[in-house]
Amino acid sequence: MNQTQQETHFNQARACLQQALSWYSSFRRHWNYPPNIELQAAVRNDLQSLKSALDKLDQKVIRIAAFGLVSRGKSAVVNGLLGQKVLQTGPINGVTTWPKSVRWTPESGKVQVELIDTPGLDEIAGQTRADMATEVARQSDLILFVVAGDITRTEYQALCELRQSQKPLILVFNKVDLYPEKDREAIYQQLLRLGTGEGDRNLPQILSKNEIVMVAAEPQPICVRVEWPDGKVTQEWETPPPQIDELKETILNILNREGRTLLALNALSQAKVAEENIAKKTIDLRQEEAEEIIWRYAKYKALAVAINPFAILDLIGGMVTDLALIRALARLYGLPMTSYEAGKLWRKILLSSGGLLLSEIGSSLILGLGKTTAAFTSAFESPAAFTTYASTAFTQAGIAGYGAYTVGRVAQEYLEKGSSWGPLGPSTVIQEILTKIEPNTIIYRLRQELNF
Repeated sequence: MNQTQQETHFNQARACLQQALSWYSSFRRHWNYPPNIELQAAVRNDLQSLKSALDKLDQKVIRIAAFGLVSRGKSAVVNGLLGQKVLQTGPINGVTTWPKSVRWTPESGKVQVELIDTPGLDEIAGQTRADMATEVARQSDLILFVVAGDITRTEYQALCELRQSQKPLILVFNKVDLYPEKDREAIYQQLLRLGTGEGDRNLPQILSKNEIVMVAAEPQPICVRVEWPDGKVTQEWETPPPQIDELKETILNILNREGRTLLALNALSQAKVAEENIAKKTIDLRQEEAEEIIWRYAKYKALAVAINPFAILDLIGGMVTDLALIRALARLYGLPMTSYEAGKLWRKILLSSGGLLLSEIGSSLILGLGKTTAAFTSAFESPAAFTTYASTAFTQAGIAGYGAYTVGRVAQEYLEKGSSWGPLGPSTVIQEILTKIEPNTIIYRLRQELNF
């Protein structure tokens, strides 16, 4: 992926977030409805999430988080990337007790990176651990999962759970200096099989071969023989430099090839969740008002169909009423909705109703034709035709009113789940970016997990 494409993706994401913040922070979005204090309090954190997503783009800092079990050398890996011992390391479990972040500027100087060191996933109690891992992974653009030998069942489960965060992941085989070459290769092959699923159909593909690297972030001291000029010979312990270059190269290749696109997608994903939360909370808190709107439009539609003698106008009027209902609900919820988008949503509701609403339209058309005939006949003073007209009109009005009510209820669900699908909505922009991703990127493999 070239720099121009990445810049385009980055600018698309920024425009999307700026529009979202402008819209959701404006009182105008609720039209003439009075401000709801409870609703404003409920969505405050989601608005802050939108703002932090935009701030993250403006800072242009890529976050890389290191996860793993205790004593796997996560802090040592971070120190190795930094080129200096910033974070405390040691043989005692639990040296890192809470996520810590440090800034790293690679030699190229083209990107700014924030490295996040986390506690061991097996030393924090249940839900607290899960919440910490979920939050750190959500804020990260790239994940390092550090192991130090044969992968355990606990590690494999944690690896699979982190993969569900839909973020690129590198499996780091640390402490390779502790193993003879033959054992090291055997462990690497096992990691390769578990990560890529090669040779085992029961295993999912979590990683590609290029996303598994071997390092010795903090090599063990070795004994060296020292011969002095006076002929004296001594034995001294010397610590070799970190063997971390392969990991650095892997990270920098990913960042240079798709770093800005990663930033854009992660900010958009955060915005998508925030917008969906805002929509859900708004719909829940304005449910009573929504019911009144739906019933009002159902009565309008039923009355209009009942008194109108022309079948074709019944269909046109019914469609206009449905569209007006959808837009009225969108205004109540403060969700962006143009007439064109309302039309698309109306068609989607018709097609997804399993033929129910389409059959109602067909029935309404047939009844409408009968009503039109009865209307013209009654015009020539036929009492029976007038009775037929009134009966048909009453039946057709009931069908029309029920159809409007159904459209309103289904529209509520679509407005909640599809709030981010506008022209510049996060879901729309994510889809546009993913359709243009090149196959040789780490993001390409994430498309299926991102559900686009």
